[in-house]
Amino acid sequence: MPRACSSPGSPAPEGPEMLPIRIMLVAGEPSGDVLGAHLMRSLKKLAGERVEIVGVGGDAMAAAGLESLFPMDELSVMGLFEILPRAPAILRRLRETEAFARAKRPHVLLTIDSPGFNKRLARRLQDLDTIRIHYVAPSVWAYRPKRAVTTAALYDHLLTLLPFEPPLFEKEGLAATFVGHPAVEAENAYQGDMRAFRAAQGLSPHVPALAVLFGSRRGEVRRLGPVFVDALRRLAERVPAAHVLAPTLPHLQAEVDRMLARQPLPYTVLGQAGKMDCFHAADSALAASGTVALELALAGTPAVVAYRMNALTAALARRLIRIPYASLVNILMDKPVVPELIQGNCTAGAIAGALQRIMTDPVARDAQIEAGRTVAMMLKPGALWPSDKAARVVLNLAETNREKDA
Repeated sequence: MPRACSSPGSPAPEGPEMLPIRIMLVAGEPSGDVLGAHLMRSLKKLAGERVEIVGVGGDAMAAAGLESLFPMDELSVMGLFEILPRAPAILRRLRETEAFARAKRPHVLLTIDSPGFNKRLARRLQDLDTIRIHYVAPSVWAYRPKRAVTTAALYDHLLTLLPFEPPLFEKEGLAATFVGHPAVEAENAYQGDMRAFRAAQGLSPHVPALAVLFGSRRGEVRRLGPVFVDALRRLAERVPAAHVLAPTLPHLQAEVDRMLARQPLPYTVLGQAGKMDCFHAADSALAASGTVALELALAGTPAVVAYRMNALTAALARRLIRIPYASLVNILMDKPVVPELIQGNCTAGAIAGALQRIMTDPVARDAQIEAGRTVAMMLKPGALWPSDKAARVVLNLAETNREKDA
């Protein structure tokens, strides 16, 4: 059939290649915000001005060009008993996000982690003519394996960070792609100068630098802070020359500074911009359990992982969790390479002792450094970096849906 021609002076017909690709991203916590920012940059790199991105995100996604529907930190709550007081406000934001999606009618709705909020959103939008993608698979290998079934019922595609995850969801009928872990990509992109960073902090090459990561949520900082500070007091008696480096989010900097002022070691509180420099410049680290433990391993920095949660949340978690480790490094290596001090074991004495060992024992240090190299190879899928691979999957699915608009 010949192509239709427009009359003189009339606008050229818009084919599917001219229509914008509408993508809605929804992140609910800092790690998802960073993931979303990397994805946004890759989408724009691959699709240019053709892609229109809207949704909910934090500072990282804002820096990548997103105008968030509302402040993301309103959703950044962890633990059943921590969420309950905030439930009415979160439900209001859920309704607003649903209405926004219905008004925008995106070709792709991509939710990032935060399953408590995002699964409810996906369920409310099942009748919307959009392709629903979820980024970061629920850890069904760790607890509540039946979540694979509920996830498959809500989404059209799943992007996973870990290589063993796709088959767990494909057997339930959900298409899944292992795209790789963003921490590997961030580590590869690192171009810092460790000597210059240490010099800027007034640290000579011989001063033992200890990175201390209190967590990315205010509740985590308040629960872990007193224990970490007490551990640093004890460590000061054993390694008095140590200097503490504490990278944290902007809204937590003042609180972290007040806590560290209660212990005797010299310290520097840093913004997120200095995080990667800190990881590489530090000789060792103390970190709240989470993605940061993987980032430290990839940077070659031996660490101790510690965590303490609300007692009722912890009691529930003990009944559900099916794996022996909290750190992703230990999970992937299937052995306790990184010391983990969780809940009842998260005490100042235990933390100080574990820190002293990784700061002074070359065998323990070398084991962690070698594990970091092994894990890095496991978490990169082929030639593409994770955000680029994820962006290609998203754009291919979006193009399929966009053709319906032509």
